[in-house]
Amino acid sequence: MLDFLASVVAPGLDIYSAIFLIALSAITSAVTATFGLGGGSLLIAVMSLMLPAAIVVPVHGAVQLGSNGGRAFLRRAFIQWQFVGWFVLGSAIGALLGGRIATLLPDAWFKGAIAIFILYSVWAPKAKISGRGAFSTTLAGTFTSAVGMVVGVSGPLVISFLRNLKDRREIVGTHAFLMTNQNLFKFLAFTLFGFAVWDFAPLILAMIISGFIGTYFGGLLLDKVPEKVFRVVFRLILTIVALDLARRAFLGL
Repeated sequence: MLDFLASVVAPGLDIYSAIFLIALSAITSAVTATFGLGGGSLLIAVMSLMLPAAIVVPVHGAVQLGSNGGRAFLRRAFIQWQFVGWFVLGSAIGALLGGRIATLLPDAWFKGAIAIFILYSVWAPKAKISGRGAFSTTLAGTFTSAVGMVVGVSGPLVISFLRNLKDRREIVGTHAFLMTNQNLFKFLAFTLFGFAVWDFAPLILAMIISGFIGTYFGGLLLDKVPEKVFRVVFRLILTIVALDLARRAFLGL
């Protein structure tokens, strides 16, 4: 057991920090499995307090690849394939464009961008991304993927693209599949641009496994929590973390 725990320790972390991130991956996956959104934002916000932002985004993308992939598999019967093809193409383009920008940003700017996006996703009116034709759907995929490469989280923007779907299961399933592809492209792009993936592979794998567990048990653990109460506490926590990220970014300028 000690050998396993030692193997997941990544550069910049001690064993207790690694264990904390593995547990956090399970908790945030449970949040997303229950409410459809939000866990990824909380995960990257906390990770950004513990690791350099340029490392956080690809590691977070790899972890979310496992989490969203599992959710997409479980909801595969509800995926609306008419939204997938052109959006995925745009996501690949956006990953390359955003990845090039992300590798050039100083750490303080990276943290600031993540903080601003988290505050926006928590408090701003939800964006409305329209697009059903080939060009507009590809453009939506490119834009959201490029944003995700820089700030690490594009889920709130992607789910707004699906707002007209009537069945919540269709929204969750399709969103999970689109995010699986965006996280895959994000991980591949950062690897292409020189991210040392193997240094973090054991931690990523452990967080993916704990994320699967969180996804499975999420409904059982959180069904009893009133959604209104949860939303208030959740927004408060994200706001505090984002403000601390902004403070760190300001001090690092």
